[in-house]
Amino acid sequence: MTIANRLNSFLNQHNVQYEVIGHRPSHNSIDSAMRAEVPVNQVAKAVILESHEGRKLMAVLPANNKISLSRINSKMMGEYHLVKENEIRHMFKDCEFGAIPPVGYAYNVNVVFDDKLDELSHVYIEAGDHKSLLRLSKTDFIRLMSSAKHSRFSDEVYH
Repeated sequence: MTIANRLNSFLNQHNVQYEVIGHRPSHNSIDSAMRAEVPVNQVAKAVILESHEGRKLMAVLPANNKISLSRINSKMMGEYHLVKENEIRHMFKDCEFGAIPPVGYAYNVNVVFDDKLDELSHVYIEAGDHKSLLRLSKTDFIRLMSSAKHSRFSDEVYH
């Protein structure tokens, strides 16, 4: 179980308490939730967006939700599109491919988070590898997101 260096430093700097939840290797955030035996809606995933001007934005939403670009664009008053994972690999060098922690400020990326995450008592986040999640209290998660904009911009996808 490895926590990405930048994430670990950022959490320590902000005095964020967390519990490491190990699990068998996973392929995505839903798989991580299932293997760690935690509620899928309590796992926050990161989706990287880019404006037509090249500015990056991290959207943080529940793992079982799908982002609505029209709502993001309305909230952010911009024109953002999804960025493919292989195009952002260089931004998260201390993370395994596809295991991006949803803490953009640790990587100098602005953040917007979905209000659904504000309703939870705990939030689980990727640690930067495919074998561990970090369990954060709602208080610590909201503190990490205090500079972020937030709104309702995703919808639950049923599996």
